[in-house]
Formats: sequence, C-alpha cells, structure tokens
Amino acid sequence: MNHYSLQEFNLLVKDVLSTNLERSYWIIAEIGQINLHGNGHCYLELVEKENNYVKAKSRGTIWANVFREIHPWFVSQTGSELKQGMKVLLNASLEFHEVYGLSLNIRDIDVNFTIGERERKKQETIKLLESEGIIDMNQSLVLPIVPQQLAIISSESAAGYEDFINQFEGNPYQYQATLDLFPATMQGDAAPQSIIDALHKINESNKNYEAIILIRGGGSKIDLDCFDDYDLCSHLAQFPLPIITGIGHERDQSIADLVAHTRLKTPTSVAEFLIAKMSTFESEINQIQESIGRQTQELLLRQNERINEIKFKWQLSVNQILQKNFFELEQCTHTIEQKPTIIVNHLRANLDHNQKLIDAYDPQNILNKGYSITRLNGKALKNQKVKLGDKIETKTASQIIISTVNKTK
Repeated sequence: MNHYSLQEFNLLVKDVLSTNLERSYWIIAEIGQINLHGNGHCYLELVEKENNYVKAKSRGTIWANVFREIHPWFVSQTGSELKQGMKVLLNASLEFHEVYGLSLNIRDIDVNFTIGERERKKQETIKLLESEGIIDMNQSLVLPIVPQQLAIISSESAAGYEDFINQFEGNPYQYQATLDLFPATMQGDAAPQSIIDALHKINESNKNYEAIILIRGGGSKIDLDCFDDYDLCSHLAQFPLPIITGIGHERDQSIADLVAHTRLKTPTSVAEFLIAKMSTFESEINQIQESIGRQTQELLLRQNERINEIKFKWQLSVNQILQKNFFELEQCTHTIEQKPTIIVNHLRANLDHNQKLIDAYDPQNILNKGYSITRLNGKALKNQKVKLGDKIETKTASQIIISTVNKTK
C-alpha cells in the first residue's frame, strides 16, 4: 500500500486537476461576499442557493491586473458595481494550491448576463406586484387639482432636492405650497428601508398631506437599483397618498416609477409639473370668472331690455287707462253737471202733476163746479139716517147753509 503525505496528496490532486480539466469554464454563481483588498486584488465567496439554502460554495479571486481591466467595463455596461447578492456569469479556471486549497481564478465576467439577470429580477418583482393586485393601487388615487400640503422624501444634501426647491420657490407666478422634507438615504442597500421609514413617519404625522414627492438627483444604474426593491415598491404602491417620483434618470424606468401615481424624469420636472397644474387651475378660474362676467353682462343687458319693454308697455297701459278714465271722468262730469237740472225738472214735473192731482181733488174746486157738501154732526152725509128736526149744514162754494129737517123721503 502506497502512503502519501498531505502535501504529496495535494500535489497529486493538483496535477490530476490541471491535467484533466479545461483551461477555463463559464460558471453561474451568486456573490455571497466580496472584499476588495488594498493591493487591488478582489476576493469573492461564490455560492449557489435554492430557497436561501446554500447548495455549493467556492472561493474566487480576481487578481489586480485583471480587476483593473474588467471592473471598469462591467460598471460602464451594467451601471452597477460588483456587490453581494448579485448573480454573475464568470469565466474562471480551477486553481488548487497545496496549502490554500481549491479556488476559482476569475478571468472575465459576462456583462450581458448581469444586465439580463438584473432585468429578470426586475420582471419577477413586477410580476409579483401584479399577482398581488397592488401594482396599480397608487394610480387609482385622486391627485388634488392644486396640492398644497406636500411631503418630500429626499436627501437634504442632494442636488436634486435643491433643484426642486429652487425651481418651485422661484416660479414666476409666486405660487406657494407647504413643502415638508422627510430625509432618507436615496441610494445603496440602506435606501429601501430608509425610504420606507420616511413613509411611516409621513403616515403617522398629524398633518393632512395631499401627496408624496420622491426625488433624487441623477446617477448611475446601480444608484437606481434600490428603487426596484420589492418591499419599497410594495409600500409605495399601497401608500394611501398619491406618489410623485422624480428619481432623476432620463432613460430607465424603475419599478418605483411604475407603481407611482405620477412618474416624472427629474426633480426639476416635478416642480414644473406642480407649477403647471397651478397655472392651469388659475387659467381655468380666470376663464370661469371672465365667463361669469360676460354672462352677467349679457343677462343684465337682456334684463334691461326686458325692463324697458315692460316700462314701455306699462306706460302705454297707464296712458290708455288715463285716457279711458279721463273720458269716463268727462262723462261723469257732464252727467254731474246735467243731472241736477234733469232731476229738478223731473221733480218739478212731478210736483206739477201732483199739484194738478191735488187741485183736481181739492173740495173747494169741486164746490166751485156747483157741487155742495152736506154734513150731519160734522160728518159728510152719506148713508146716515136723518131724523126730523136734525140740523144739517150744507157748504157751497161761497157759503154755508144751515137747515132743519122737516121732512124726509
């Protein structure tokens, strides 16, 4: 039986591996840890996971001379630094050292795989938000026509925040609004939780904010990775106030932009958007005011014409009434003037007629015609019985004769 020392065995393994393996292999792995040494070498711990369970692990090294070549190219193409949690496709040869053991000597990294992997993760997050039915929730909220109470999530030292403030407060119309800053980290691994914490503070505030403005200045693609974070985008999508984003990247749309109520390219664009809404509202108010004034003038003109028409008809009616009344008054006057004479004449005629009747029935006139009246005991003698010896009195037109009854028939 052959015996090997450990060194001899490791050298045997090294020889077998170097003899039987290809010069290099393309390997898909996730960066579990990364450490950039001061001498320029980059040391990696590469892992393969399944449901957060590590299935395989290996050390990897990018020597300084290689790192200086591939790293700038990787960043320029992907917009991202190599970082923990990133899945990469790398070209590596297997190195086995009798002291340090197995490691991968990394020669190159496929940037297209990383770009595709980032997009794949982004699409997975979008699909997850869609499956939960929350991706459009914030867009269903109503943004006030002229929002006046605004909560801003940004970094106080960020150029984008300063650009927004200068653009809004320097607007030529002197529009104003309440702008409260809730500071947060706007890039890097700590950004999602920092922004979520700011959202919680806004929600717990006793102010009645009408919208949230999420802004930051421009940056590389890696700076935007935090805005594709599922937890952050889930909070943004479900937040009870409209979210307006101005993350500051002209070409790429983050998932935060996708779930926001309104997506704008830059902080300056957000300020211009708010100013434009206020200007549009003011223009509409002015148009309504002008329309009210115009309609009021037209109404007053029509009413004035109506009043003049009514006044004319009223004056015409008054004149007609006055003319009619004047005619009737003249008739009444004429009647009043003529009536007494007519009445007097009528009464005089009646009086004459009555006088004639009186005269006709006056006993004296009868007596004047030759008649006489005989009275017995002062009463006209008609059917009374007269006895012998009664004294009777006979009146003629000119005298009274007193007689004694001597005989009757």
